[in-house]
Amino acid sequence: MPEEVLLEARDNLLSLGDTGIGICEHSHRGKPFVAVAEEAESLCRQIGNIPEDYAVLFLQGGASLQFSMVPENFLAREDTADYLVTGSWSEKAIKAAGIFGKTHVACTGKSNNFAAIPRDVAYSDHPTYVHFTSNNTIFGTQFRSEPTGFPSDAFLVCDASSDIFSRPLEISRYGIIYAGAQKNLGPSGVTLVIIRKDLIERGASGPAPMLQYRTHANADSMYNTPPTFGIYLMSLVFRWIQKQGGLSAIDAANTAKAKILYDFLDQSSLFTATAAPADRSLMNVTFVTGDAGKDAEVISHAAAAGFSGLKGHRSVGGMRASIYNAFPAEGVSALVEFLKDFEAAQ
Repeated sequence: MPEEVLLEARDNLLSLGDTGIGICEHSHRGKPFVAVAEEAESLCRQIGNIPEDYAVLFLQGGASLQFSMVPENFLAREDTADYLVTGSWSEKAIKAAGIFGKTHVACTGKSNNFAAIPRDVAYSDHPTYVHFTSNNTIFGTQFRSEPTGFPSDAFLVCDASSDIFSRPLEISRYGIIYAGAQKNLGPSGVTLVIIRKDLIERGASGPAPMLQYRTHANADSMYNTPPTFGIYLMSLVFRWIQKQGGLSAIDAANTAKAKILYDFLDQSSLFTATAAPADRSLMNVTFVTGDAGKDAEVISHAAAAGFSGLKGHRSVGGMRASIYNAFPAEGVSALVEFLKDFEAAQ
């Protein structure tokens, strides 16, 4: 998260404004926190250019709960949902959906270890919805634009957990966008859901109240005690994004940051980026040396030099530089200098 956000939050842990009560101690029903929640939604709408016919919900359970909540609300036993399988998270999402109805793999990148977004997509005849994961943290790929060509009566669902608000979105193209806050929006524990209001009304009435979108929409995300500190931090992050110039400016900054690292990797004689050039993520840059032992050596030296978290996901190995919105360009440049020095010493 941005340093200025953390500094402001530190002060408000003791007293939210001049209330004399810290943000973590306020009742979620009290006027001070209600004002925070209202500002968070208002800023979210402004930054994301979210139309009025969409609800903005602050839920819990992460993307993993949404893997089940979406099909439980919209996928009947006789219905089919199409999934674009581009990594581990979409694999988990389609597995969860199969409990509630039929699923169809519209495409999969599994044969090339998810190093690219498949171009050949075959939708089923009448899918209820089409689901995709916009950014794949483990494999370092990212959709450049939304999937197209699916039947017009299906609605688009996106798991945007790892690149939400990293660039402008055309919200009207989606039925549902959901995202865990912990990459670009705030701390873990809050899930942002942007959902078309007509879908809320269409949702099944059979699930338990906590698992129905209408429950949370009707209660302004306060059917039960929400993660108040997380929502507060999100409001500060939204303000920070606005201060940077909005999502277009954030997108430009992210593109420039990633270019610094990819340009180095493309000319390196030791390191190689693993994702196909056309599908490279601006959030997670994955790379290898081609030798697992050498990768481990890089990671060890990097940790000693102060570069934390460079180890790739345990399922794929290698290295991964996660450069989300708040990560500074100076940090990327410093990493490149470290990698240059390591390469020169070989």
